[in-house]
Amino acid sequence: MKKLDEIMELMADEMKDFKTAVLELQKLSEQLEKMSIPISTEALEKNLNTFLQKQEVEKGKTDEILKEIDRKLKRARIIPNYLLILFGISGIIALGFVGYFGYTSKEKVEDNFEVYRTIMESQNKSYQDYFAAYPEIQEAYCEWLQGGYQGL
Repeated sequence: MKKLDEIMELMADEMKDFKTAVLELQKLSEQLEKMSIPISTEALEKNLNTFLQKQEVEKGKTDEILKEIDRKLKRARIIPNYLLILFGISGIIALGFVGYFGYTSKEKVEDNFEVYRTIMESQNKSYQDYFAAYPEIQEAYCEWLQGGYQGL
C-alpha cells in the first residue's frame, strides 16, 4: 500500500503541475487573442503602394540624371574650346606671316628687276656707244646672233 500512496502522491503532484501549465496556457491564449493579428491584406497593400511610390520618385530622379548626362555627352567635344581658339589664332598669325613674306618677296623681286633694268639700260647704252664707234664689229655681232658667223 505504501507504493500505492507514493504513486497517488506523484500523480497529485503531476496533476498540480498540469493544472498550473493549463492556467498558464489560458493566460497566453487570452494574450494572443488580445494581440490578434489581422489577416487582411490592407496593411500589405498600403506598404506596397508606399514602396512603389517611392520607387517611382527614385526612377524619376534617375531618369532626370541620365538625361542630363546624355545631354552633356552630346555637347561634349574631343578637342576643348581653348585649343580650338589657340589653333585658330595661330592659323591667323601664320596666314599673316605668309602674306607679309609674300608681299616683301614680291617687292624685293620688283626692286631687283628695277636694278637689273637699270643695269641693262646702262649696258645697252655702252654697247650702242661702242657699236657706233666700231660699225664693223656691230655687223659681225649681228651676224653672229643670227648664226651666220662661224669664225670665232
